[in-house]
This record gives sequence, C-alpha cells and structure tokens, in this order.
Amino acid sequence: MSAKWRPTSKNRKWAKIDNLSRESKKTAKPLLSHSSFRPSKSYAKKKFENPTPLIDIFQDNKNITIVADIAGFNKETLKINVRDQKITLSAKTKDRRYYKSLNLPKVVIPNQTHTKYKNGVLEIKLKKAETQ
Repeated sequence: MSAKWRPTSKNRKWAKIDNLSRESKKTAKPLLSHSSFRPSKSYAKKKFENPTPLIDIFQDNKNITIVADIAGFNKETLKINVRDQKITLSAKTKDRRYYKSLNLPKVVIPNQTHTKYKNGVLEIKLKKAETQ
C-alpha cells in the first residue's frame, strides 16, 4: 500500500504556499531570506589581502630560469630589470602593485633574456655569464 501525502496540521503551511491569495502574496516575506543571519564581527572587520606571488628559481649549466605566479597583471604592466647578479620584477594596476627584488645565484648577461607570460605565469630565462 502506498502512502499518499495529505495536508495535516504539521505540514499545512507548506500546502498553503501554492494557494496564497493576491493580498497575502504582497505581504508575505520571501522564503529564501533569513533575517537572523549576520556574519561574525571579527569576519566583518577582517580585511583580505591578495596573496603574494610564488617565485621559483632554477639553474642548469648555462641558464637560470625564474618562474613567477603573477596573476591579475597584464603583460604590458610588467617591468623586468636585470643587472649582474640582481633581478627586479614590478607590476602596477589601478588596484594593486607588486615589487620584488631577487639576488641571483650567478652573474648573468642582461642582454640575453627570454620571457614568456601565459595565464598569469611569468617565465624568465637568463643566460649565465662565463667566469674566467
């Protein structure tokens, strides 16, 4: 025997939702809003900061490769300065600024720099200077 749903005193409110008159629909509160929900005070006061980009430095016999996760910046806003054993990355938009200076493990040739920027990941390849 299958049980059928019948309006009882327990579920009468749910049964009447579909059959509300026009006057009561105007005064009825929406079902999805919950007026007693409020975020905690500590959460409301908390200011969220953008995470700092991750940077990795790899080296092989001839090259030094730097991989930086710089999401949210355009290729045109990135500036890269290389001198001897130091590299500086900087980027600027309306809302954010980023600046990072790194010491490289070896002296590099600044003129022989290859960069790729795709999907927020910046890859910089620098050629090591030969020491004598």
